[in-house]
Amino acid sequence: MAEQVANKKDVVVRVENLTKQFSLKYSIIDAITRKPRKTLKAVDSVSFEILRGETLGLVGESGCGKSTLARTMLRLYEPNGGEIFYGDLNATKIKGKELRKQRQRFQMIFQDPFSSLNPRKTVRMVLAEVFKVHKVCARKDVERRVYELLQMVGLGKSAIDRFPGEFSGGQRQRIGVARALSINPDFIIADEPVSALDVSIQAQIINLLSEIQEKKQLSFLFISHDLRVVRLVTHRVAVMYLGAFVELSPTEALFKHPYHPYTKVLMQAAPVLDPTNRTREYAIEGEPPSPVNLPSGCRFHPRCVYATEECKTTEPEFLEIEPGRFVACHHPL
Repeated sequence: MAEQVANKKDVVVRVENLTKQFSLKYSIIDAITRKPRKTLKAVDSVSFEILRGETLGLVGESGCGKSTLARTMLRLYEPNGGEIFYGDLNATKIKGKELRKQRQRFQMIFQDPFSSLNPRKTVRMVLAEVFKVHKVCARKDVERRVYELLQMVGLGKSAIDRFPGEFSGGQRQRIGVARALSINPDFIIADEPVSALDVSIQAQIINLLSEIQEKKQLSFLFISHDLRVVRLVTHRVAVMYLGAFVELSPTEALFKHPYHPYTKVLMQAAPVLDPTNRTREYAIEGEPPSPVNLPSGCRFHPRCVYATEECKTTEPEFLEIEPGRFVACHHPL
């Protein structure tokens, strides 16, 4: 999956200054005391692009905005600002039937294979429903297409009339992959697609996605907490902290030399498969600040051991410091 991308000029997805905010509850007491309404800025002016056949990894602590970014890109959440382009299509400008029609171009594989499938519908019903909604094939061809999808993801014909509860976690995730592939998308968001699975099953799903990507030249946004998986399957990695990107780099370059202190801490905190290694020399100060009340200056400075007065007062720009490598830090490592 992490081989060289064939065509560097073919941009499938482009995100420009994407922002998503959520208004917090406003109580009667808040209204009486005239407190200003608070908002949570889950995604803060994020920009990036993904090329055809490329996998961009997205990493960061829980609550940093990864899944919100993914759902906003698919218009499951409405953005408060910025634009999302799929090829030449501005996906932020379309609504209703046109949005449903264009959803054929972008799909999602969800984290939990146990809750993302309707337990009352057979595999045949789950997959046939997609063809019916998007009208991508004639009714007489639906069953043939369902069989082809099952074969593609390594499930036999015997699976077609079984319910999700009759499958293992890995098999359910394969059904989720089949559903995402059913309408031939150009781009798939995989939101923690293997985190709920056993290690051996994780490898099967990763290999499956790799094979499908190679055959169809699909583009992926791969969200994960597991940095070992990210290093294996991605071409580039974006590191997210409190709703914003702090680093974006080719995968191997990032793992060999992270520039942002937060990226360095994430990598040092990753589990090491060596029982003799009992010296884990890493530290990160305190808990993440509230995204409702972001700190002034660099949003990471309250937890950064390298922070200076400049970091506390001036927000760093997200700049390219060497070809293909971007970082938001006044003092990159």
